[in-house]
Amino acid sequence: MKQARPGFRVSRRQVLKAGVYSGASLLLPWGLNVPSAQAARLTPRLSDPAIQPKFVEYAPNALAPGFKYQPDRRGRYNVDIRQAWHQTGLRLRRGGRFKLWTRIWGYGDRRDKWTTWPGRTFEIQSGKSETHVRWRNKLNNVRRHLLPVDTNLHWCYSLEGMSSANGQDYSNYTIRRNGVPIITHLHGGHSDFQFDGNPEFFYSPKGVVGPQWDFVDGGFTTRFRYDDHVPAGILWYHDHALGITRLNVYAGMAGFYIVRDQFDTGGIGPQSNDIGLPKYPYELAYAIQDRMFTRFGQLFYSAFPGDPFYDDFITGEGAVLPPDLFPGGGPTALAEFFGDHMVVNGKIWPKEDVEPRNYRMRLLNGTDSRFLVIRFRMTDSLNSTTLPDTNIAPPLPFTVIGSDQGLASSATEVDTLVFEPGGRYDIVFDFSQVPADSRVIMENLGGDAPFGGAFGADLEPEDLFPDRQTDRIMAFDVVLPMDYSVPDDFNSGAISHYRGNTNVATRTRKVALFEGKDEFGRLQPLLGTAEPATDYLGNEIHWPATQANIDAGLEGQMEGAIPWHSPTTENPDEGDTEIWEIYNATGDAHPVHLHLVNFEVLDRYEFTADVVDQPVVQHNGTVGNGFRLENIVVGNKVDPGPEYVENAPKDMVTALPDQVTRIKMTFDKPGRYVWHCHILSHEDHEMMRVLHVGPEENGHHGNG
Repeated sequence: MKQARPGFRVSRRQVLKAGVYSGASLLLPWGLNVPSAQAARLTPRLSDPAIQPKFVEYAPNALAPGFKYQPDRRGRYNVDIRQAWHQTGLRLRRGGRFKLWTRIWGYGDRRDKWTTWPGRTFEIQSGKSETHVRWRNKLNNVRRHLLPVDTNLHWCYSLEGMSSANGQDYSNYTIRRNGVPIITHLHGGHSDFQFDGNPEFFYSPKGVVGPQWDFVDGGFTTRFRYDDHVPAGILWYHDHALGITRLNVYAGMAGFYIVRDQFDTGGIGPQSNDIGLPKYPYELAYAIQDRMFTRFGQLFYSAFPGDPFYDDFITGEGAVLPPDLFPGGGPTALAEFFGDHMVVNGKIWPKEDVEPRNYRMRLLNGTDSRFLVIRFRMTDSLNSTTLPDTNIAPPLPFTVIGSDQGLASSATEVDTLVFEPGGRYDIVFDFSQVPADSRVIMENLGGDAPFGGAFGADLEPEDLFPDRQTDRIMAFDVVLPMDYSVPDDFNSGAISHYRGNTNVATRTRKVALFEGKDEFGRLQPLLGTAEPATDYLGNEIHWPATQANIDAGLEGQMEGAIPWHSPTTENPDEGDTEIWEIYNATGDAHPVHLHLVNFEVLDRYEFTADVVDQPVVQHNGTVGNGFRLENIVVGNKVDPGPEYVENAPKDMVTALPDQVTRIKMTFDKPGRYVWHCHILSHEDHEMMRVLHVGPEENGHHGNG
């Protein structure tokens, strides 16, 4: 591959063509373009986001007392996953009064009449022993998925050659006959492996259970136990079923899990907590998502010819989908999804009425693929649904006080914040900085295309939807009178909690992010190693001597791009502290998530490497294309900019293209976990690998 000139933009398609077929040297860094968002042209059957009301619906506060789950008399929670109907605020036509109903799948209990979108919030006190949640799959009468399922992916019911101890043969199962498989993951939880939400621990409402339950003492259970010896933080729960995570989450299966401790007490009323953090009703929690809808209000997900992004990721990449496997050209998984309607706590472009004071906001990026770049600006009137020029309304400052799993080492004042899919941020915004009767809009500077690090004015026109409505998320109207009986005594200087990971690292591990093609020529994001693989004892890990691997030339020590079902290569010992160097050899940023741990983000560096072609044996024995890195040279340290705030315990990190990102964490529980890209469309198409802590026993070695 030839070196790109500085500032020369190369399309992802060109990168793949050169990388897959040339095997030449890749010189990083360089700027990479992405598939065009213009492909998401509106079709007559889709809702037009431009005609939908903006800032009319009120967003439910996920931390309101009525939006929290309450335990039963034994202190346990019983949550069902069911089908339901929900109103987002969509209208059939511009100015229409009639609100459309959307069919969803979600979490709920008897108090909710079973289901809400998002699911109600768990609020847990740190320090008690465990929280018990029974997750009951009640999709009993569902005979097909709400959204199109690509059964050619490596998913729950395509585990060829696998059967459980009780004789289940997964490759013969269908949703119609055997029900929808689910498995809930507590994202950010410090869970024992059997309660972690590993994708192969799925279960259906009709008795099908995933193969990994065979290796759990006591066998299958829907009663999960979560370790509460964790600091306060913004955790969340969502579905994680193998190969259909993107679909189940899109259907509505997600919610908050908030942990409190002695520093972050929460509570209701005028009394102040120890560090002056705003409390309910001045503490808000919002799950930000994006969706497409049909004209009549139903969820829409691209998977067929003529759908948005199909030409970019299928036809445009030269993929060949055999008609016997993809009748009519689909349904097929696409490499990314970007919705043209912004949704906050289940409402399109909502609003909140606020007082002129400090508000704390717990924000979750719950999208499939969209990196948000948020800022706040004031409009010219309470009726405005768009923002004036920045010269008229410059961005307003706000304070970042924490992130995924806790409060930060210090408060950081910013006016712009990059916010990866799956990530959470804890911010304080002071609405007294604008006049009474003002409207403040939470703005999104991120594009409608895969994120390479550019945002705002640096985006190309093809990175944006036509008549773009996704540049705004929600509004805050400063129309409530100040309640002076409640102190407004937030002190940003009191934030000094995170100390980083002070343990001595026992290993530096080199892992890598790749982008290849599957057996059909579709884009396939992959994880792997940037060094020969060894286990926790230092022993070499070799490619299995299967005929498919031998025929593909995959022999000897494992290295490079590796699919999910291959043997485990990330195998620290229990108690080990490791530094991971994440080499991003793709043209996009990827939000990397590790289960079990939180980590300290250390730094980033440029790197160059030679990219060598390497086959990827798929789950069904066919062969796709991948890479491995050779002759890696690490260059200068990179400052990603003030928009990246990472001085808190994280379980998500943005790995920027052409860079090596370093994180540090301690693995303190044994068993089978996973690490993956949190672009849900990526993890469903093999950008996920097992992370096994300690010796692999009881048939755990490998994934098949």
